[in-house]
Amino acid sequence: MKSKFQKLGMLLMLMCSSWGIAFAQYDVSGKVTNAGGEPLTGVTVAVKNTNNGTTTDVDGMYTLNISGSSATIVFSYVGFRSQEKQVNGANSSLNISLEETSSELDEVVVSGLATTVKRKNAANNVASISSKDLTGITPQSTFDGALSGKFTGAQISSNSGAPGGGMTFRLRGVTSINAPAQPLFIIDGVYVDNSSIAAGLNVVSDAAGGGSTAQYDQDNPSNRIADIDPGDIENVEILKGASAAALYGSRAAGGVVIITTKKGKQSKGGANISFTQSLGVNTISHPLGLREWDPTKVESYYGPDEVAVYNAAVADGQYYNYEDELYGNTGFVSDSRLSVGGGNERTTFYTSMSHRNEDGIVNNTGYTKTGLRLNVTHQVNKRIDVSLYNNFLRTSADRGFFNNDNTSTTMGISYAATPPWAELHPDAEGNYPNNNYSASNFLQTSALITNNELTNRYIGGASATIKLLTNDQHSLKLV
Repeated sequence: MKSKFQKLGMLLMLMCSSWGIAFAQYDVSGKVTNAGGEPLTGVTVAVKNTNNGTTTDVDGMYTLNISGSSATIVFSYVGFRSQEKQVNGANSSLNISLEETSSELDEVVVSGLATTVKRKNAANNVASISSKDLTGITPQSTFDGALSGKFTGAQISSNSGAPGGGMTFRLRGVTSINAPAQPLFIIDGVYVDNSSIAAGLNVVSDAAGGGSTAQYDQDNPSNRIADIDPGDIENVEILKGASAAALYGSRAAGGVVIITTKKGKQSKGGANISFTQSLGVNTISHPLGLREWDPTKVESYYGPDEVAVYNAAVADGQYYNYEDELYGNTGFVSDSRLSVGGGNERTTFYTSMSHRNEDGIVNNTGYTKTGLRLNVTHQVNKRIDVSLYNNFLRTSADRGFFNNDNTSTTMGISYAATPPWAELHPDAEGNYPNNNYSASNFLQTSALITNNELTNRYIGGASATIKLLTNDQHSLKLV
């Protein structure tokens, strides 16, 4: 009997020992830093393939409770390459240094003001582009111009060659015959008005006189999103799926363009200062040149009475290259940008000042833009973060008189109908003759027209993030 009780006792001891091993628990703690040794706040620290996880505090410290003899811990942070480490009860202290990499940034995309989601889990079709790909080597004059050709499914077409914008921006084509088809623009969580004000050119050009009631669309309006400085943008994400409306309502029927601007980063050696400047010229890309005329062609097109006028003009040397006179200017382009950013583990800032001046290839056309930006983020304590965004923009665009026309008064259409022997130059007193071949003298129009579009704009916002609950399995925050 004694032997049986001894065997039973040993069996119970072994079972208890096995249960102790199976249900062993211990804490793993440590610090997460970047390559420079600076602590990273908000790094996700989780046991692989489980809901057991936590985040690092303001000092980059974490503590994670582990169940079992060993586990694989995954360290992940936006903008840094994820790492996996094996732990057990023998190595309960684990410090990690994460390597920064821009190639990982597209793993998490913004789908709402307070919502981010991994791309593979997103219900929407999301396309994104970074600041490097947006601006490239040559600075673009406008934001919509910088986006052109960068997104599949985004139709960005130019309505005018005049400096300062004038582009149509649509996603997935026209979705309504009456409502605006442009997408909804959101910058740092702020809904941005992209309304355009018609210049009133339709009164002269009668562009909508062919039966169209859409006078506004025929009046060469420019997108006001063109005001945004491409150099201030960190990344752009486009939600093209129909479910975007579930997040933003009916205004998102044409899609959503989410713009995130640059923010300051921690820096030990003082503020990071950057100054860039680019210089260039604008010239006509593909001049058509003079058409070859002879008396036979002149008679067949203008009639026999015009042949004498043609012959007299050729004899007197009054044969002009009006294409060169109208479009032949060499416009100087300059783009200057100064940015300063930095901060510590609690407060970061980013400020920029930019100025662009662009002369057009036609007289009295050009574009200037001056921008000032200040972005500040501050961690009040371990639970509360605040952010402040400020952007002031002043743009001035001289757009000339071009585009759709039913009266032959715009410069391009008037020029196309005028032969090179027509005399359109002013006399000694500055008086321009009438154009006998079209409704307007395009040299007079280019010299005297005023079509200026001046915009002073402030876009600003503030946000506060409060972490209401954080534990191993759940996190809840209020924005």
